[in-house]
Amino acid sequence: MMPWLYCGLGLVILLLAGDALVRGAVNLSLRLGVPALIVSLTIVAFGTSAPELLIAISAVMEGADGIAMGNVVGSNTANILLVLGVPAILMRLDTSKCATQKNYVYMLIASVLFIALAFVGVFTLWSGLILLAALAIVLGGAFREARAHRRNRNGNAEAADDLEDIEEADPDMPFWRIGVYLVLGLVGLPLGADLLVDNATIIARMYGISETVIGLTLVAIGTSLPELATTVMAALRRQADVALGNVIGSNMFNLLAIIGVATFVGPISVDPEFLRFDLWVMLAASLLIFPFVFFKMDITRRWGGLLTGLYVLYLWVLL
Repeated sequence: MMPWLYCGLGLVILLLAGDALVRGAVNLSLRLGVPALIVSLTIVAFGTSAPELLIAISAVMEGADGIAMGNVVGSNTANILLVLGVPAILMRLDTSKCATQKNYVYMLIASVLFIALAFVGVFTLWSGLILLAALAIVLGGAFREARAHRRNRNGNAEAADDLEDIEEADPDMPFWRIGVYLVLGLVGLPLGADLLVDNATIIARMYGISETVIGLTLVAIGTSLPELATTVMAALRRQADVALGNVIGSNMFNLLAIIGVATFVGPISVDPEFLRFDLWVMLAASLLIFPFVFFKMDITRRWGGLLTGLYVLYLWVLL
């Protein structure tokens, strides 16, 4: 039981530390005069991916490449099937009103690029640089588009709107509190990642399950919980654009940033099972939401049940 308890403790520490780091970094940036637009495009996006990133780095350092890869691939599959499926069961997602076509295409391109590099058999530093270059292109385009959109709006109203879009933003937060958040985040993230990876590896050995499967299931579902919580709240508030945008953005960062940065620690070998099955499941799950993005369809309760059912089937096949 202890490895399971330590895994749960590690996951809780990761989620809380990731939230603390985002809050501290956002408010430090705003206190130093960094525009809210840049904060939302960079710090928030990277901060919310910090748990996955620290898990990947810790796994590579421990020689558990299967957990690093499984976390990314499994999280992306869970984000589509589970994170969109469960909220849709609770409340119909009006995705027909969303304008996420461009970012969705970027996500598909990132998926194809990731799969192509995986077929080399190992993610090397050069593979990581390619992924990070793709991320830089996507972020650069998003920044230019947001800046152009910003110029077309009233400056004062727009600044207030930007701050409202960042839930962690408090431009009057004292520096001592910002420091506490940063310390908690920077200390908690590696601690939680080490706890989770070490004990997930122990569980895999205890039950004769591969590290890859542990990464695809236990670790992936755990690190998808923040996205699930965000999407459920967005569905209840009838903010389908937030729900869909959260999933698409998270998947892009998982593919391009997590493995990209982790390759600086060491090469990441690719289990042949990924090439035979899991990468294609991830791509198929991404293609499943094509009609909701391009054909102006809503994700109804029936569709939500289907997506969730497909995820349960995927877990059954894995286990």
